[in-house]
Amino acid sequence: MSTATTHIVDDDPAVRDALQWLLRSRSVSSQAWETAESFLSFANHRLCGCVLLDVRMPGMSGIEMFDRLRALNCRLPVIFLTGHGDVPMAVQALKDGAFDFIEKPYDDNALVDKVLAAFEHDGKRCARENSIFLVREKLEQLTQREQEVMHQILAGKLNKVIADELGIAMRTVEVHRSRIFEKMQVRSAVELSQVLGLIANIPDVES
Repeated sequence: MSTATTHIVDDDPAVRDALQWLLRSRSVSSQAWETAESFLSFANHRLCGCVLLDVRMPGMSGIEMFDRLRALNCRLPVIFLTGHGDVPMAVQALKDGAFDFIEKPYDDNALVDKVLAAFEHDGKRCARENSIFLVREKLEQLTQREQEVMHQILAGKLNKVIADELGIAMRTVEVHRSRIFEKMQVRSAVELSQVLGLIANIPDVES
């Protein structure tokens, strides 16, 4: 996962500079983008942090970029920066899943506080997704036979039953079980089940 960063998307260089200075004064990492298109070319589902997004920009608007982010499955919390006339659009964006909006001119401390709240919110998502990524990495280390044995273990079957169903010696099952636990970094079938509960589906055993 990437380091939590505030991505500032605003066409006004003075606004970008001011926001970066403000965030830096509170030790908050940031990166500035002058167009929605430039940020979208960089955005992916692995980013962590939040987006400070101007509603009105030449070219692609902030609202359009927000819609594109959701289509890309990039779930960074989005905080809209709005002028008074943009409030109705920002309210609708909240209903559509935006994190918050800040009306210009904004209070510096209130803005940073909202950024930090977005970081905290997104940190839980990033931690969960990182855990899922690590579990999938461990699963990829299992051989086909180990995957077969793992599915049997998760079904609650005893070593003798697994040996009979797979046509292998019980000692071989014990060796596979030990290697599965070692690769998955667990100590029991219960712990294995809990770890795999982090992901929606256990990869199918190759035929």
